[in-house]
Amino acid sequence: MADEQTQSENGGGVATSSNTLSITDNRTGEQYEIEVQEGDVIKAMDLRQIKVHEDDFGMMSYDPAFTNTASTKSAITFINGEAGVLEHRGYPIEQLCEQSTYLEVAYLLVNGELPTKDQLDKWTHDITIHTFVHENVKEFLQGFRHDAHPMGMLQSTVGALSTFYPDSKDIQDENERYWATIRLIAKMPTLAAFAYRHSLGLPYNYPVNDLSYPANFLSMMFKMTELRYEADPRLERALDVLWILHADHEQNCSTNAVRAVGSSQVDPYSAASAGIAALYGPLHGGANEAVLRMLDRIGSEDNIKDFLQGVKDGKEKLMGFGHRVYKNYDPRARIIKKHVEEVFEVTGKNPKLELATELEKHALDDEYFTDRKLYPNVDFYSGLIYEALSLPTEMFTVMFAIPRTSGWAAQWLEMVNDKEQKIARPRQVYVGERERDYVPIDKR
Repeated sequence: MADEQTQSENGGGVATSSNTLSITDNRTGEQYEIEVQEGDVIKAMDLRQIKVHEDDFGMMSYDPAFTNTASTKSAITFINGEAGVLEHRGYPIEQLCEQSTYLEVAYLLVNGELPTKDQLDKWTHDITIHTFVHENVKEFLQGFRHDAHPMGMLQSTVGALSTFYPDSKDIQDENERYWATIRLIAKMPTLAAFAYRHSLGLPYNYPVNDLSYPANFLSMMFKMTELRYEADPRLERALDVLWILHADHEQNCSTNAVRAVGSSQVDPYSAASAGIAALYGPLHGGANEAVLRMLDRIGSEDNIKDFLQGVKDGKEKLMGFGHRVYKNYDPRARIIKKHVEEVFEVTGKNPKLELATELEKHALDDEYFTDRKLYPNVDFYSGLIYEALSLPTEMFTVMFAIPRTSGWAAQWLEMVNDKEQKIARPRQVYVGERERDYVPIDKR
């Protein structure tokens, strides 16, 4: 409405709406009214009107790690870190893990609503019949060294899919977007399993399409000479829940990478490859490996008190505790802890579980850690499941990438349809030299 225009809209008028932020520039004495958007945010471009001189570029905000900058509006995942709340499309993660399956959650993330039975049947069928990869992809994988890291192999092969499906470059075609989403979710477990088998020098197992999504993955990973691999239902369910917990987590590093690269309007396989590259980093996808190394370092329950004292003294790091977003107990950690115990019913007890449980108890009984909001996160227990499955630590991040693919796909689709989306191009604050004259090499 005209009577609610801000200064940035009418070139100097005073906003009459109470939903504004008043800013006084003490350098000039000028006052500005900035509109407050839904979600208690202001548009960064509204700061550009704040200038000392008319030829100034205008005010910018400086936020190196996007710790307090919203890069998008999203309807996919809601997190309240203070309260320990995680919801997908409004549904609490606890209910989804208790009642849903990973493929149903993937549908929810991508489409915005829980599917009907017919919709889920079609979605599951479409994913199932696209689990195979072209034989040339297998040959591409065989070109890697035997000790190549599986995340590097996964990143390369997912990016290579864009050459097998060149029509996916037409991202404005809704049909192409749908099938690219299906292929990404369907083929990621296959590529992951192939990378694992390659590292062991074992022949690749092809998908078995009458198995469930997690059971099919376990078969591709672990089938040896038996005619048919039969997964224990407890392992199958634990893996399904673990994948639900990792499906999406708002604008984390890898999701931001998918959106940033995708904003150039590149094909979705290349955008997903960028997400894998971000997840490859030890500060993002490698946290559960660090937890296991920490537990190995602690060794026994007798050493827990000394270890925690070392953390307080700055000599040790408490891995798997604390989170950039959660300032309360990570809701995913509560859920996964239950399934860790079920996995060990199948694989046999791992003394690390008892050690981890005791470490958690000691830390949560200590005000030093609770005052600093250092509660267990999902990585604290997920590595124990992967280790129980006899996976090498190099595969842990790959196990993260498989379920996160549905979140990346949902975020990519939302970005493509966002009318406000432009190619990502952050500003910088230049701090280098200016206006220097070139000096010939013989005079330097």
